[in-house]
Amino acid sequence: MEYKNTFDDLAKKITGLLPESALQLQKDLETNVRSLLQSSLSKMNLVTREEFDVQAALLQRTREKLDKLEKQLEEMEGND
Repeated sequence: MEYKNTFDDLAKKITGLLPESALQLQKDLETNVRSLLQSSLSKMNLVTREEFDVQAALLQRTREKLDKLEKQLEEMEGND
């Protein structure tokens, strides 16, 4: 998943705020924060930017085809 690096980075930043003396706690907390972030964000049904762009392009092509068909229909109705 593309979000994995982001989760890792965010978890490290959050747990990096802990003092050095809490190193084991920091590792455990990092694991738990990463899991919590992944769980929370996966429930949001987010899509990657690439998936969004693909769907936007598909929608644009569909809109163009629809416009073309509407013009053809108007021309056909005008010829009757």
